[in-house]
Amino acid sequence: MLLLCETDRPHLKTLNIHRQKTDSILRKHPWVFSGAIASDTSQLDDGECVTLLDKAGQFLASGHFQHGTIAVRILRFTEGPIDAAFFTACISNAVQLRKDLGLMTSENTICRLVHGEGDQLPGLIIDFYNGVAVVQCHSIGMYRSVNHIAEALKYTLGNDLIAIYSKSSDTLPERIEAVDGYVFGSCETPHIAKEHGVQINIDWIKGQKTGFFIDQRENRHLLGKYSNGKKVLNTFCYSGGFSLSALQNGASLVHSLDSSRKAIDLTNDNIELNGFNDRHDSIVADAMEYMKDLKEEYDIIVLDPPAFAKHREKRHKAIQGYKRLNAHAIRQIRPGGIIFTFSCSQVVDKSLFNNTIIAAAIEAGRKVRILEQLHQPADHPISAFHPEGEYLKGLVIRVD
Repeated sequence: MLLLCETDRPHLKTLNIHRQKTDSILRKHPWVFSGAIASDTSQLDDGECVTLLDKAGQFLASGHFQHGTIAVRILRFTEGPIDAAFFTACISNAVQLRKDLGLMTSENTICRLVHGEGDQLPGLIIDFYNGVAVVQCHSIGMYRSVNHIAEALKYTLGNDLIAIYSKSSDTLPERIEAVDGYVFGSCETPHIAKEHGVQINIDWIKGQKTGFFIDQRENRHLLGKYSNGKKVLNTFCYSGGFSLSALQNGASLVHSLDSSRKAIDLTNDNIELNGFNDRHDSIVADAMEYMKDLKEEYDIIVLDPPAFAKHREKRHKAIQGYKRLNAHAIRQIRPGGIIFTFSCSQVVDKSLFNNTIIAAAIEAGRKVRILEQLHQPADHPISAFHPEGEYLKGLVIRVD
């Protein structure tokens, strides 16, 4: 059991905001950058709850303070405490949305319960795997609030909750000695959960992120609709999500490719779990190198690389990487073939990504039509006041 201090202090410290920097707060943007703060913050602790005031002393908002570029993540734009009741109300609202979306059913036991700013809880991610909630904090204030978060989950989910695992050691600054572990119950891993009826082994302890990439759920489901009788190459496969959906929907053969032997082992385990071994082969190779000269022709190619750029200064290099990768695929896929191509780099917006794919098509010298434009699913909502929350973009293209 993790024992963490709470943030519901009876008297919050106040910070004044420069007059010319209040507009974004009034527009309900949840981030306050350090340059907007007029007060001395040197004596504040990471994770403290603070109240923001304008120059006239009028209330603007309250949230978690942290030393860094994003100095305050706003939790409330109305006056009131940030306490156990606050977290229970927010998390209950988020869970109800997922139920309204038809998630958390017998065929879909995987979903994102809380998506940071999209659920008015910046700095907090909670993923749900068939009874297990995995909490990942991206701010120190949220990490210090884990006990409140756990109590809110227990209250909201009731008997649907088996365990809560806190996993933030890789997402917080090194100056915080974050400890991963169960804050409620326990569960053996890998733990089987379902996505559109497909069984998937989930390991939140050893796996990437919280154990699975939930944000591609509906795009994987869409791939299944294209896959009957097709030969599919799934690059950057990780644990084989796209491969499983293709096989479930009648693909004649699927090749899963990843540079990580561990990822291929995860994929093979999931393939075996679902009984798809006879139509599947795995390839351990660097995807960019492998795509230069494919040994076989495919009807469908999935390009779902990790973020090529996490900062703006890396954006140009990332664009060149996306262009090369897609040009290789466009050049070699069978006539009439389908490519599912994605970018999860937040600094590469939808327009820039689309233009990059067009440039790749021109370089490859083939006719390309855009069939569908893809994005993150509804359990990864985007706050209307925080457009930066839109990070996943993709295209389904046909190559003639």
